[in-house]
Amino acid sequence: MKIKNLLLIILTLVAVQSFAQVTISGELRPRAEYRNGYKTLTADRADAALFVSQRTRLNTQFISEDYTFFISFQDVRVWGDVAQLNTSDKNGIAIHEAWGKIKFSPNFSAKLGRQEIIYDDHRIFGNVGWTQQARSHDAAIFEFGNGNYKLDLGIAYNQETEALFGDLYTISGNYKAMQYAWFHKDWSNFNASFLVLNNGLQNIDAEKIRYSQTYGTHLKYKASNVLSFSANAYLQAGKDVVNNDLNAYLVGLDLGYKASEIFNLGLGLEIQSGNGYDGDASENKAFTPFYGTNHKFNGFMDYFYVGNHANSVGLVDIYAKIGTKLGEKSSLTAFVHNFLAQADIAQDVEKHLGTEIDLVYSHKLNKDVTIGAGYSQMFASEGLKVIKNNSDGNRNNWAWLMITIKPTLFTSK
Repeated sequence: MKIKNLLLIILTLVAVQSFAQVTISGELRPRAEYRNGYKTLTADRADAALFVSQRTRLNTQFISEDYTFFISFQDVRVWGDVAQLNTSDKNGIAIHEAWGKIKFSPNFSAKLGRQEIIYDDHRIFGNVGWTQQARSHDAAIFEFGNGNYKLDLGIAYNQETEALFGDLYTISGNYKAMQYAWFHKDWSNFNASFLVLNNGLQNIDAEKIRYSQTYGTHLKYKASNVLSFSANAYLQAGKDVVNNDLNAYLVGLDLGYKASEIFNLGLGLEIQSGNGYDGDASENKAFTPFYGTNHKFNGFMDYFYVGNHANSVGLVDIYAKIGTKLGEKSSLTAFVHNFLAQADIAQDVEKHLGTEIDLVYSHKLNKDVTIGAGYSQMFASEGLKVIKNNSDGNRNNWAWLMITIKPTLFTSK
């Protein structure tokens, strides 16, 4: 269906159903990036990469008394990835989200279809909004709750096609089956969430689903108007995809302090367990943060857990941050991360991996338009050079400039 036909249908529904609310919104987000050691150490004599990527979205939401319908069309491209006089696009328009929520009662609803799944601070479930394509799931979520609590039960089962026989799922980077429960409760100055995730990955050789269990909590406490704490604690057990016993953990603590109306300070520590070079090969001690927004954590240069560092030596991330307001519409934030391996890398190799500095600037031009920019640099230590198999000693840095335009194109009253 063409987008213009979809818009005509929506406008017709507005005219005949005055009790419903329709909102049409958009997003245009071009981002220029200079990559010279992003995600991995710069190889000797390697040229830096410079490109512009872009995300374009058209979102439609229809809300009635009994149900909600939402669809998000998305185009993701790199400037120049098709010729000017192209007869077909490289990727084309895709559906990022397409879901419906049926309201059975004030305290129970079911959300079905392709959707983003986001909980708490995005540590285990997040939409990875930094990436132009972002993440969405094909799932059913049963939502319970009122003003005192929230309980979500989610289930997903993936298949490649409408097959007549067989159950083999070979799409990489995805699960075969998933079930989870998430419970959240708020108090006056404290809130807590509890998550249980049963994640099934299919081993192509054995054609069997290996299930791992992740369970833990996210806690947040506001001690005063200037001091806040948040913490994560998760354990992983069960089997990994090759049937090894899984025994892993993640713990994290983040402290925030509002020094003044202008300055905010923060300190944090996160530990993810890993596998040592001399460990038991039949036991996997490496934690996997599965479907979280991993770009948000452990440095913006994405050296860890962003399509890399899986089943490795784990990570200890000690960090500090300072943010300042530059007037009413601008802000500048600086982060310093000190990285270490949680497990032994190799004999006589230090655990220290390196230090990363991140600078992020944001300016809001108006309610619809925001400009962001950033610069990051990694100072690699010997341990990171061993992991990345690179000892060239080159400079590793990354810079970006992004404009986000998010207008509301139409809304019914």
